[in-house]
Amino acid sequence: MKQRTWPDRSDASPFSSFSLSNVKGKAAVEAEDDVDHFSRHANSISISSKFPDRLHASPSTSSSSQTPFFLPPSSFGGQDFSALPYDVLIKIAASFNLPNLRAASFVCKPWFEALRPLREAMLFLRWGKRFKHGRAGVRPNSDKALNSFLKAAARGSTLAMVDAGLLYWEMGNKGEAIALYQKAADLGDPAGKCNLGISFLHAKPPNPTEAVRWLRQSAMVGNIRAQYQLALCLHQGHGVDRNVQEAARWFLKAAEGGYVRAMYNLSLCYSCGEGLVHNHQQAKKWMKRAADRGHSKAQFEHGLHLFSERDMMKAVVYLELATRSGERAAAHVKNVILQQLSQSSRDRVMSVADNWRALPSSH
Repeated sequence: MKQRTWPDRSDASPFSSFSLSNVKGKAAVEAEDDVDHFSRHANSISISSKFPDRLHASPSTSSSSQTPFFLPPSSFGGQDFSALPYDVLIKIAASFNLPNLRAASFVCKPWFEALRPLREAMLFLRWGKRFKHGRAGVRPNSDKALNSFLKAAARGSTLAMVDAGLLYWEMGNKGEAIALYQKAADLGDPAGKCNLGISFLHAKPPNPTEAVRWLRQSAMVGNIRAQYQLALCLHQGHGVDRNVQEAARWFLKAAEGGYVRAMYNLSLCYSCGEGLVHNHQQAKKWMKRAADRGHSKAQFEHGLHLFSERDMMKAVVYLELATRSGERAAAHVKNVILQQLSQSSRDRVMSVADNWRALPSSH
């Protein structure tokens, strides 16, 4: 896993910086790629726990052609959901995935009919992902992927709006991407709000105030990328008054959600006592978590920490991993340690590094 930071970490700050246009003074947080920083729908909203288990027994064929079995109102405590206004239902369901749409469709006949376009959208969304990633025997084709995503988006799926926006952004058509993010955000989609906020940071000229507004909305409902980006803005005072205490709290939320760069920055906050009470053990814990998930700078710094504790074998493993990920400064320290080890120990360390695999993470 390789990170790129703009600019590189300066001597004056223990952090590294996210590229933000026209920012005065020295920035102070870890960065993201130009495209990969956008949010995708890793986990769609789940509603299955709100409905009886019988709702999961839907056929595996296209949901548009299913013969529905509707549950009586008594299954839902006597509530009649058929009275829910159509526009409210569509907005609620816009970010549902196919299993959730199927479950909702079996609540009552009006819902089944109202959600038909969204169920159809899921088929186009599936084909879009196949064309984009070259899955299920399909060759990658960005144009066909975009066409499928747009057909799904036209049927109201915010999942497809976000995916189409990502493709437009990658193709350089940022205006179309932002329009789709805006539409998804207006329908309440957290990833759409996150991506819209990030787009405002990259706009020319940037609009950091509007960016923070959308990032905060997304962060409040649990989008970890938005939590991380909001923390960056708060830490730098970009689009909002600088508040390192609140920034640290959002770094913590994103780190607990599995966001690797947040783990790294959270460790630095604990280490420097910036926004949090200085805590050596917490700093070490989060640095190791980031290192174990492939963050090259964390691997370098955790290796240095192990070296300072005279744990040479583990130190050289992390330094070797950091070196392989492009941290050139790690190579010098690693070579110094290797000179102190026997040949058998060197071979064992390299074998551990060769077989190392990063732990799962959100990003």
